[in-house]
Amino acid sequence: MASRLQGKSAIVTGAGSGIGRASAKLFAAEGARVLAADVTDAVEETVAQIRAAGGTAIAARADAGDEAQVKALVERAVAELGGVHVVFANAGVSGGLATLDTLTVEQFQETLRVNLIGPFLAIKHASPHMTKQGSGSIICTASVAGLRASAGGLPYSASKAGVISVVQSAANMLRATGVRVNAICPGLIETGMTKPLFDFARQRGTEARLGQLCALGRAGAPEEIATMALFLASDEASYVTGQAMVVDGGLSSTHPFVLRQAR
Repeated sequence: MASRLQGKSAIVTGAGSGIGRASAKLFAAEGARVLAADVTDAVEETVAQIRAAGGTAIAARADAGDEAQVKALVERAVAELGGVHVVFANAGVSGGLATLDTLTVEQFQETLRVNLIGPFLAIKHASPHMTKQGSGSIICTASVAGLRASAGGLPYSASKAGVISVVQSAANMLRATGVRVNAICPGLIETGMTKPLFDFARQRGTEARLGQLCALGRAGAPEEIATMALFLASDEASYVTGQAMVVDGGLSSTHPFVLRQAR
């Protein structure tokens, strides 16, 4: 089977760890030339891993919520990688778990800036290049927290609901151009963002309970989200646009409930 992204270039934000790193590595393994971006130096390690495996990648330090920096990322991909065929707008922040009475406007705005404005900027600046070539795939990381309550803090949940709406609207604004825009809604995945939760559970000896409300009975791995990103990036998803693809082990298939052990 031919590599699914052979001859294509891809930008992945938030590529310094977690879902972004797993996706950048998988994209490269499937033949893509990858521009891996992150606000931290960890993105250099991602690129080193890709190159060690025989892939092609370059690293960039960039703030996904800053328009000038996002525009520069797209221009660099065009100049150094021969175009921009795939963008995975994955970078995000947790926004914390402040209560309604302690949550500040500044905290809310910063979460929206990165999690919601970031994907908008990726679509805005990548889509003109994709439209000219008549094809392209833009993927944005949303969350099950954007589908219903109790899966994240208020700013985070609102930002991810917004991502789904932006994706749906942008897909229709780009109708008949060949440019596809989709979102992925991960459930409980072990990433840099959720690391404190997983570490705390391990310290308490309750790691086995993580993901217990999912139909699969477990938490997920970044690589399991990366495989969905690869599908959406590839021509296999040529008739998929404007969708929010849920990858959550069945978590969102039911309403919250109290887990009762079988007797």
